[in-house]
Amino acid sequence: MFMTDSDVRPPADLREAIEQGRTALGIELGSTRIKAVLTGPDHAAIAVGTHDWENQFVDRTWTYSLDAIWSGLQACYASLASDVKEKHGTELRTPGALGVSAMMHGYLAFDTDGELLTPFRTWRNTNTGDAAEALSELFAYNIPHRWSIAHLYQAVLNGEEHVGRLAHLTTLAGYVHWKLSGEQILGTGDASGVFPIDVTTGGYNTRMLTQFDDLVDGRGVPLKLAELLPAVRPAGEPAGTLTATGATLLDPTGTLQPGAVMCPPEGDAGTGMVATNSVARRTGNVSAGTSIFAMVVLDGELSRVHPEIDLVTTPAGDLVAMVHCNNGASELNAWAGLFAEFATALGVSADSNTVFETLFRAALLGAPDGGGLMAFNNLSGEPITKLHEGRPLFLREPGSTLSLASFMRTQLYAALATLRIGMDVLQKSESVKLDRMYAHGGLFKTEGVAQNLLAAAINTPVSVGNLAAEGGAWGIAVLAAFSATRTESQTLDTFLTTSVFADAQLNTADPDPADVAGFDAFMQRYITALPIQQAAVDHS
Repeated sequence: MFMTDSDVRPPADLREAIEQGRTALGIELGSTRIKAVLTGPDHAAIAVGTHDWENQFVDRTWTYSLDAIWSGLQACYASLASDVKEKHGTELRTPGALGVSAMMHGYLAFDTDGELLTPFRTWRNTNTGDAAEALSELFAYNIPHRWSIAHLYQAVLNGEEHVGRLAHLTTLAGYVHWKLSGEQILGTGDASGVFPIDVTTGGYNTRMLTQFDDLVDGRGVPLKLAELLPAVRPAGEPAGTLTATGATLLDPTGTLQPGAVMCPPEGDAGTGMVATNSVARRTGNVSAGTSIFAMVVLDGELSRVHPEIDLVTTPAGDLVAMVHCNNGASELNAWAGLFAEFATALGVSADSNTVFETLFRAALLGAPDGGGLMAFNNLSGEPITKLHEGRPLFLREPGSTLSLASFMRTQLYAALATLRIGMDVLQKSESVKLDRMYAHGGLFKTEGVAQNLLAAAINTPVSVGNLAAEGGAWGIAVLAAFSATRTESQTLDTFLTTSVFADAQLNTADPDPADVAGFDAFMQRYITALPIQQAAVDHS
């Protein structure tokens, strides 16, 4: 078990650190929760704030309003400030460093006056297929549906009026950072989900920038893409400071003061890598929440383009193979809610943690192959399986036994199935080797369940550690501290290994041969049943 700062340091020391600004504040806007984490001098979390929110499906587009972004951030920060006051008897006025992270990709487009031109289009939208296919062919480089450049080119293809007034586009993390600091900047990892990065220079790929400009000019849309994109900064470089306006945006009470050093904003994939100490080559991590994705830091280039694999970077700029699946634990959450409702109808009181613990533990007793049950967790489209819209399904063979144990194992397998398809490309087609694979996110909170099944799914040992329990908000706080304290020769990997994770303890699960064989059998049936999922989309 990791110990927090408050476990090992006197309360007066922590209060002094807070009052002297020897802290780092990380804020991450996830798909269902905004979270803030304040870390002390030893990088452990000393206070936490949260705010739950949810995307809206408006005009067939997944989105969040700007009002929801700022009201959510203010509520989250207020929750954090209250936690600081309660735990440490003081007010948070001047954190030494600040970082913002958010769900990667998507499209926020602004005019010259800084006005939003079209509702925020999140990573969850998969209506950019024509653009992604055309750009992938043009660049000879896989461009996923959710990348910002795919959204922009789809708008061009659709003849959307706003394109002619476009002055600046960014991600959600980049937008919040801009408003807090006045700087239009992205961290390298988040930028790599906007437009391809040249890992030799650390900037956008200039050949592809020119190709894009020529492409849209041929359609009568004279754009200079380099002028529209945020500047790129690697981890460790300062990216402005919290302004007075930004401080008021976060904390309308006026208690928070300007001046905190800000690190480059990052996406949740990059902060997940930091939170699991998996930024070195031949390491990887799996993050599981609303979406599920694997990040594997490569030794070198892949042999060819694979539509299942995105090439992005670590926050430091190293090449990463990303397997991103739009659908993760949301369907599991829905079933857990149904079981909780049934328990309430029986007059049994059970909190959500107890419900999840009970259901997940049951999965360990299920048939290794799911016992003839099948599930699809697709609430939204899933590019890896070429599904344009989602239709969650549960089905079973007539001779199967419908038990809670096998049902829950099947639901957990379904959450991992699309990830397995992408990992097969890396591990089998490309022979990519992994020294370490870490896991974090809500799916892994119940010890020894999803972790064990993931180990079986990818036939690789999977480690979970307590520091990663605070997730990307803690990861961006660590990146903020790195920007504020970095020495000239210090790399991100060195900083994490020697300063943050030096005393880390991990719980590692090795693949169980019976579960490996069971998951393989489940996957054969899953792939065979994919046309059923498509038929549900086509006929409902």
